[in-house]
Amino acid sequence: MSTNTNPQATIVLIHGAWADGSSWNAVIPGLLSRGLKVVAVQNPLTSLAEDVAATKRVLSFVEGPVVLVGHSWAGFVVTEAGDDPKVKSLVYVSAFSGNVGQTTGELVGKYPSPPALGGIREDGNGFVYLSEQAFIDDVAQDLPSDMARLLAATQGPLAKSTFGDALTTTAWRTRPSWFIVSTSDRAVSPDLQRDAAKLMGSTVTEVPSSHMSLISHADEVIKAITQAAEAAVRG
Repeated sequence: MSTNTNPQATIVLIHGAWADGSSWNAVIPGLLSRGLKVVAVQNPLTSLAEDVAATKRVLSFVEGPVVLVGHSWAGFVVTEAGDDPKVKSLVYVSAFSGNVGQTTGELVGKYPSPPALGGIREDGNGFVYLSEQAFIDDVAQDLPSDMARLLAATQGPLAKSTFGDALTTTAWRTRPSWFIVSTSDRAVSPDLQRDAAKLMGSTVTEVPSSHMSLISHADEVIKAITQAAEAAVRG
């Protein structure tokens, strides 16, 4: 029997770079079983502005209150798009966030270079991919290799220019946030994640996970989202 924890809340999930909406497939069933409404954004990964626009199109038709959840690169999208009045809570999963004017490129440069970025491959058209080996060794190293290969095969190419796209607003200043820090992350520095969570005053859960905590530690991610949903309804 499902637990109708919070039927009024809508969870809007935003995937990260080199991914698509299916990256949330381990999380969605657990949210639905708790009576939560769920929509996964298919953001184009072409720029921060265009990913935010794709998210705001979803926000325009779903019912509030909304919990906005972002993995990896999509932490920037959450920080930017979360100023929508329907959004009441924010959740970051192995993600980026920062202050107005900061870029992901700038933030990455402040910490030791994560091994996964050594697997970047340019397509000659302004987009970058990650190699299959990077997924196996450095993105999803705690998942079976066949799953890592599937993630590599379904990845969305990322516009290289996104590394220079700066935040123009910070929704976390006016909304509570939750943060899943992946302590074995080889794609986004765990210290970068901890510092982002500290900056935002987030409720933090640390998991001994690769970058793909939304798969390998889905239960902890579901718990954080559920807490954010309860807070969203309380207002």
